Amino acid sequence: MDRTAQLITPSAARSIAYDPPSSSHSLHVRAARVLDDNWTGVSTVPSHSLYPHQWSWDSAFIAIGLRHLSPLRAQTELESLLAAQWGDGRVPHIVFNPSVPLDAYFPSPDFWRSSTAGRTAGAPRTVQTSGIVQPPVHALAVWLVHRADPGLSRARGFLARMYPRLAAWHRYLLHRRDLGGGGLASVVHPWEQGMDNSPAWDLPLSRVTPAPARSFRRADLDHGAAEDRPTDLDYGRYVRLATDYRDAGYADGGGEFAVEDPAFNALLIASEHALARIADELGAPGTARHARAERLTAALVDRLWDPASGMFLCRDLRGSAQDRGGALLPERGVSGLLPLLLPGLPRDIVTAVVRTASGPHFGLGTTTRLLPSYDLLGEAFDPHRYWRGPAWFNTAWLLERGLRTHGEHRRADALRESALELAETTDFAEYVDPYTGEACGATGFSWTAALALDLLHSDTTVTADMGLKGGNRR
Repeated sequence: MDRTAQLITPSAARSIAYDPPSSSHSLHVRAARVLDDNWTGVSTVPSHSLYPHQWSWDSAFIAIGLRHLSPLRAQTELESLLAAQWGDGRVPHIVFNPSVPLDAYFPSPDFWRSSTAGRTAGAPRTVQTSGIVQPPVHALAVWLVHRADPGLSRARGFLARMYPRLAAWHRYLLHRRDLGGGGLASVVHPWEQGMDNSPAWDLPLSRVTPAPARSFRRADLDHGAAEDRPTDLDYGRYVRLATDYRDAGYADGGGEFAVEDPAFNALLIASEHALARIADELGAPGTARHARAERLTAALVDRLWDPASGMFLCRDLRGSAQDRGGALLPERGVSGLLPLLLPGLPRDIVTAVVRTASGPHFGLGTTTRLLPSYDLLGEAFDPHRYWRGPAWFNTAWLLERGLRTHGEHRRADALRESALELAETTDFAEYVDPYTGEACGATGFSWTAALALDLLHSDTTVTADMGLKGGNRR
């Protein structure tokens, strides 16, 4: 048996805990096969063709699913990612596999130049990475992986090794990235937020002069339909922002793009709660971290909640010379629903977010088969173009957990069943048409398989395992 098979095959002693009952759906077996096929030996690629390296928030979601197959491999997934952390605390959004040809993905390591351009920020010398980040779901993933096999975790010192890295990651975001001065973390590139091509970025990006088309070659179009991917104009602006950030030594605060995003900050808050649980497990008080998570929740409401929209909106910190605090962007994206994951939201806000998710803008449980990434009624809505309307499985998973957190079990059950059905019928597609469920992007996509596994195995009541604490504020 090779090493990969050893990692993915549970021992007989653990079969009851980690294997599904014999009557379980074949979806479990098929999802496990996807994750096995995409495993490199130390991490899991999202897709061998389209994304042949290790991605930050992908690995976190993948580990959440892998814990049901092999807690050891799930720990390895997170350890390999955090081993590439920079000295300033940032966790890079890509860790490059040196065996992959440079032209297989753009921007490639020779674009980012992490070990030279990022030297002042403490980029590692022995591994090549990107210089930007992705949403901080990692502490939540570490906690859930620990809970899958606490004995193994303690024997390997998993939490003790992960905690200081996670604490440094959160410190970086809370201090270096509080560009608006209101306590929230900012993203400095659309790729950092994870929903790369969202219409929410259109206005901030319109101020960015694109890099010339001849200055880069898009490898993504070799594997994806052009009509499903970002336009050349958008891509030119992404490249310009990344180039300027690199040439500034990856120093934060001076770029043309700075946005406070609700999903990014909600995941930071959820992970802060999880980090408090990790501290408790290690014998240190987690009270201060829970309190910080509650303060961040209050800041999220204060800065990004929009009562007129019935959801959270992004704040463009570079958008108004008259308003030094920036201005809310009017576009309704799925990011504005994901703070539902937080237990400390006021009840009236919870009610409004659920109403918005179920209403005509997102059609949850009514007109759509899976939650769209963008407003169904928005002028920029496109059911197939990357993050401008298609439905994604990671956002469905986050919203399903959020609905359960606030007692919306009927809606959560329906969302769970729809996600599982579409994961199976689309061969674990990267994303789908929210109306028809038609597969888009890559198939055999790792986080789709991983989160389908988690939905299959997870208790349909939200438990303390999520690392969250508290209830609705009145």
